[in-house]
Amino acid sequence: MSELVDVLPQVRIDPLNGNRVIIAGGRAERPGGLLPVQPHPAIFEDDDPFAEGNESRTPPEIFADRPGGGEADAPGWRVRCIPNAFPSLVDAAPSEAPIDPLGVARGMPQLLTSGFAHGAHEVIVNHPGPVSELAALEPEELSNCLRVWALRIAAHAKDTAYVHLSTNEGSAAGATIAHTHTQLFGLPFVPPLVARERERMRSYYEHTQGRDLVQDLLAEEVRNGERLVAIDEHAALLSPFAAASPYCLTIIPRHPEPHFEDSEERGSGMLFTALKALAERFGTSPPLNLWVRTAPRDAESFCWRIEIAPRVSQPSGFELGTGSSTNSTAPELAAAELREVIAS
Repeated sequence: MSELVDVLPQVRIDPLNGNRVIIAGGRAERPGGLLPVQPHPAIFEDDDPFAEGNESRTPPEIFADRPGGGEADAPGWRVRCIPNAFPSLVDAAPSEAPIDPLGVARGMPQLLTSGFAHGAHEVIVNHPGPVSELAALEPEELSNCLRVWALRIAAHAKDTAYVHLSTNEGSAAGATIAHTHTQLFGLPFVPPLVARERERMRSYYEHTQGRDLVQDLLAEEVRNGERLVAIDEHAALLSPFAAASPYCLTIIPRHPEPHFEDSEERGSGMLFTALKALAERFGTSPPLNLWVRTAPRDAESFCWRIEIAPRVSQPSGFELGTGSSTNSTAPELAAAELREVIAS
């Protein structure tokens, strides 16, 4: 297959969510196929509201990792959590959930429905220094970030339908503040993509009499080897079979656990490897989106993972108009390039 992916476009089905992706290997060679990657701009501490020493410029902290103790909203922290100053969701009395107009049994539905956006929206500042990307952190610093991420997910998991945690790096990925930070959304609903994954994992569990979809996928990818980028004792790093865009990566635990927040080993080693390999491949850390996929509260069968999506291509009218994706770099090629970078 690997000889054909650069010649004949393929339609691949993502086994985790059912999305169809066109893998058109070779389109990256066209003019402008991959966006140029520029270094992140320097951060000046006087202009950085998230830098240590500028705590008065943010809302009062919710939580902070302070190994030496000390007062809130003061220096001495390693990771700091604050409310988002411009929240998408607000912690207030919940209203009745909106009803899907086509979810009623009979009769003329109310077509325009809405409800109060009740939930949580936090910012987790990943490092006290003027650092713009997670790739600049030391392994123990990155591991500590993931530990705090898990703590904050756990703090909201029982009170919301789903907790989504994501990092945007670079303006091309939606970051409005350069200092490395992560956002947490405690949602009053399970997003459609997560709901689809939940149903597919449950269906696979029932169809195979108790097997785990993500773990069987990992085992098959390890046997195949083409899209396996790296592996350690805790997790594996893959270039997904149906990656929606160039150089997407997935971190999967080697032992299945539904909830990221309950895991003792959160794949920090593979995350460090992935971020360093991407930075080496592109000459600097590319703009990217990263998110943690954890189990919804009511999931019967699930396995957490971490997704990384470098923003080195631009969605076009096809992607926006169809909801489908075209990937101009075959996952097998991306995996081979990143393996070579790691080995060098």
